[in-house]
Amino acid sequence: MTETIWTNARLVLPEAVVDGTIILRDGRIADIQSGNCTAPSAVDCGGDIVIPGVVDVHTDNLERQVMPRANARWPSRSAFVSHDAQCAAAGVTTVLDALCLGDLGFDQGRDQTFREGVDDLTALSASGLMKSEHLLHLRCELPARDMPGALEPVAHHPLIAMVSLMDHSPGVGQYRDIPRYRAMRIRQTRMTDDEVERRIAQLREQRAELREKQRAWVLSLFAGRDIPLASHDDEEAGQVRRNAEDGIRVAEFPVTMEAAEEAARIGVGVIGGAPNLVRGGSHSGNVAVMDMVRAGALDVIASDYVPPAMIEAAFIVAEEVGLPKAVAMITSAPAAMCRLADRGALAPGLRADLVRITRHDAMPVVRQVWRGGERVA
Repeated sequence: MTETIWTNARLVLPEAVVDGTIILRDGRIADIQSGNCTAPSAVDCGGDIVIPGVVDVHTDNLERQVMPRANARWPSRSAFVSHDAQCAAAGVTTVLDALCLGDLGFDQGRDQTFREGVDDLTALSASGLMKSEHLLHLRCELPARDMPGALEPVAHHPLIAMVSLMDHSPGVGQYRDIPRYRAMRIRQTRMTDDEVERRIAQLREQRAELREKQRAWVLSLFAGRDIPLASHDDEEAGQVRRNAEDGIRVAEFPVTMEAAEEAARIGVGVIGGAPNLVRGGSHSGNVAVMDMVRAGALDVIASDYVPPAMIEAAFIVAEEVGLPKAVAMITSAPAAMCRLADRGALAPGLRADLVRITRHDAMPVVRQVWRGGERVA
């Protein structure tokens, strides 16, 4: 039997923050007590905050390790190990690696990132070497011709924890502002203005041809499998209602308040991005996540592309809703969304995934991270 005792800690429990002691035994939380413990083996946390390990339902961070600079692809296995270390250091003990299936013509190399990412996740998860637990979030680009061929071989992978149905075509969702989209693509690529214009026209024609047909195919593929399905970048209430009727019960990164509020009204889970909260707004002109918080239209915070933003975002949200509710948005709520019943809260019997945090002025700083009762950062 292995036992670890943390005392003199501010424990963020589901309903309150309690000054007390937490006992870990054989990888699980064995007991939680108010007050300090005098056992010689107890670790004095010095009043630091202790929260459950963070559950991140969507991170693109692997893509940034694979391509640390433009045209500089990093070896995939090395990139995955670096990605894992960064997640653990940020207090993220459960990671849903969001990998894109389907190319819309401006993100060459994502297909390779997807294939190698699935291979690396599979191999490294089985190795026991990962600091965090990694699961698959399949991001299906509905209007992409190559999406079905990429999805079919992995559709029954045992590590799938979420599937999102996306449409990044110009003129809809995140890219509904065509002039802004055009300027972004010209800036990001070596294509001429005319080449970008022709590609936009091709993508809009392709969307009209393929989106609905491939949406129906993806829904049929995952029907009845108890895998959470998410929509992506919803902009209208009608979209949210249609998705919910078709079994898509998560709205990931809605781009308007209308969509977020409708999701909250009909009981669809809403995911917002942590960078939006930390930066004080969207980098692409969409709804501010803090406005969603104030409207009661946010359930889960995801890192999107910055794993360390998770805990910082929760502490920002805590100023509005209190620390227990804010911490739940990065722990128990995402765990429940992904059917992970063994983690996400400081409660006896749950997995001993813990993060010890101190404050530097207002900013939370991760000091220690434990997963399954073992220190990983």
